Amino acid sequence: MNAASQKLSAPASGVARLRAETATDLLTLALLHERELDPTLILTLWEHCYEEFLGLRLQGRRACEALILLREGLTDLPADLQAETLDRLAADYADIYLTYGLRASPCESVWLDDDNLTMQEPTFCVRDWYRRHGIAVADWRKRNDDHLVHQLRFIAHLLDGAEPSVELAEIARFLDEHPLRWIERFAERVAAHCATRFYAGLALLTAAYLDELRDLLTSLGAAPRPSSEELAARSTPARRPQAEAEGPYAPGAAPGW
Repeated sequence: MNAASQKLSAPASGVARLRAETATDLLTLALLHERELDPTLILTLWEHCYEEFLGLRLQGRRACEALILLREGLTDLPADLQAETLDRLAADYADIYLTYGLRASPCESVWLDDDNLTMQEPTFCVRDWYRRHGIAVADWRKRNDDHLVHQLRFIAHLLDGAEPSVELAEIARFLDEHPLRWIERFAERVAAHCATRFYAGLALLTAAYLDELRDLLTSLGAAPRPSSEELAARSTPARRPQAEAEGPYAPGAAPGW
């Protein structure tokens, strides 16, 4: 029995609680992808990650293996947290998220664009989603709209009740059209090439979490996952001119992260 089937008969109040807990999970994952591990964050992980620290009880084999790997990565870290340990974690973080030394970009466009370039059509499709829900990325030059951190935060925003009218079908559609189209490839490449078990586990856990979340949404009334042919047939917005892509961010124009 998977997490989705366990929650299928949840009453309305239970669904609201589940949405809130899942939003918190996604924000936690976003934080771990967003910044390097420092001693304070490592101590917090040591305190909580060996327990059931996720609100959504993951049941799939991939998720369980990813959790084990992440916990083993935490066990690898010595208690004294010397500079050498932090430097090794920082180097792994940089290879994944900053220098792309692993050739595993955390940005969707690189995976879906024919030429594997950043700031292509997928970036602007994601930006359209944010705009429709009153959200703007505060500094897209630092971290593109289609970056994994922003996508996780956006799903959390849709789940956490900030917009009460947002239906589960809308969240499922975003998952189908964006993170689920590339997150598994990102996770597999990171896990195969990164230097620490922690970051391998984090990448695989994030992919497995989104996968189980999508199944849960189906069990709660969202449409089943579309086929790859159905996804390809869906229309996408016309390509934006370069001038718009590089336009300045206007503070206060929309809420930002």
